[in-house]
Amino acid sequence: MPKQCTEVNLADWEDRIKRLEDAEAIRNLIASYGPAADRGDAKTVSEIWWKDGAYDVGGFGVSKGRVEIAALITGDTHRQLMAKGCAHILSPHEIDLEGDRATATGYSTVFRKSDSEYEAWRVSFNEWIFEKREDEWRAVLRVNRPVDGKGGLNEH
Repeated sequence: MPKQCTEVNLADWEDRIKRLEDAEAIRNLIASYGPAADRGDAKTVSEIWWKDGAYDVGGFGVSKGRVEIAALITGDTHRQLMAKGCAHILSPHEIDLEGDRATATGYSTVFRKSDSEYEAWRVSFNEWIFEKREDEWRAVLRVNRPVDGKGGLNEH
């Protein structure tokens, strides 16, 4: 005989669905970074973060707030990458949800076009911290460190 659906079971299912929806919202934010960066859409990139968010890019410093994060996309280094052709590829990230806060860890690779092919220009560890405010997820911090044998994310 099938198990009866009780209020407790419904509450459990609602919680599970909400967690899946939260994880999917975070995945979509992470996935939106690469295409926006590659088309030079600094506004869309910066809006992945809350206004008080920060992006700590190993070798490039810490950008605080949306204006500074947008400047990474409009700056010389990124414009030079775009001029020759580039692709920011983010791996699937492991997401750990804790209420209205989440941590996502994974890798990113920036490919740049050389004369005849694309080459990996930067391969990095990534740790994102997300917060849900007013029923919306955005990043409060992203730490990006090159995979260079020097400790990765443990260095921040």
